Amino acid sequence: MLIRAGYDISFATDVPTPMMALLSIHPSRNKDLKTMQRITSVPHAPMYDYVDTFGNVCTRLTIPAGGLTLSCDFTIEDSGVADPYTPDAVQHAIEDLPDDVLVYLLGSRYCETDRLSETAWGLFGHVPAGWQRVQAIVDFTHNHVEFGYHHARPTKTAWDAHQEQQGVCRDFAHLAITLCRCMNIPARYCTGYLGDIGIPPVDAAMDFSAWFDVYLGGAWHTFDARHNHPRIGRILMARGRDATDTALTTAFGPAALAGFQVHTDEVSAIA
Repeated sequence: MLIRAGYDISFATDVPTPMMALLSIHPSRNKDLKTMQRITSVPHAPMYDYVDTFGNVCTRLTIPAGGLTLSCDFTIEDSGVADPYTPDAVQHAIEDLPDDVLVYLLGSRYCETDRLSETAWGLFGHVPAGWQRVQAIVDFTHNHVEFGYHHARPTKTAWDAHQEQQGVCRDFAHLAITLCRCMNIPARYCTGYLGDIGIPPVDAAMDFSAWFDVYLGGAWHTFDARHNHPRIGRILMARGRDATDTALTTAFGPAALAGFQVHTDEVSAIA
C-alpha cells in the first residue's frame, strides 16, 4: 500500500532563533520512500542534517526574525500489515541483554522508574514475564488514563499521568514505558505518523503519534497504550529514551507555534 504523508508547521519569532527538528522519517524507512522526502521552508532558511546517538535524523536551522513555515510531502510504501503479535516472545534476564539495550531500563526525564517501581511490582509482579506482562501493562495504562488534547502539557511525566489519570498519546507511552522498565523490560519511546488507516475515520485534526517498543525474544516489538489495538501504517520518525530525545522541534529561544497541519492518507498512486 502507498501512504502520502507530510506537514506544514509554522513558527513566529521576533529574533533569529536556532532550532533542532526531528521531522524526517527514520533512516530505517528510507528504502520504502517512493518520492523524495525533503524539508523545505518559507522563507528559505539554510539547514543541514546529522544523525544523533539514537539513529534519528536531526535537522539544524535558524528561524529568521518574523518566523517561517516548515513543510514536507512524500509518498512511502507500507506493508499494510498490522503491528505483529508475538505472544511467545520471552523476557530476557538482565545479564543476557545486549549492552546497547541496557539504557532502556534506566529512568529518564519523563520516565521516573524510582517513583513507580513499587506500584509496578504490586500491579504486575504476579503476571507471567514476557509478552503477557507487557500486554497487562498496556491494558492498565489504556484504561487508567483518559485521553484528551486539553490534558497535554510539556512538563507532564509518567508519574503525573499516573496520578492525574489524564493525558495525550505521549503520556500513555511514557507511563507504559516506565512500568515496563520497572519490571526489567527494556522499553523505548517512538514518535511518527499514524493515520486513520484500517479503522473508521476519526473526526479530529491529524497529528503525529507516540507509541513504544519493548525488547523481548531478541527483538524490538511495537505496543501502543493509547489505542491498545494493532494498527496499520505507522511511519517512524524518531525513537529514544522518552520525548526529550524525540522532540519534533526544539527552539533555543522564544518561538511560538503559529500553525500546525499534518496529513497521512492511503493513496492509490503516486501524486
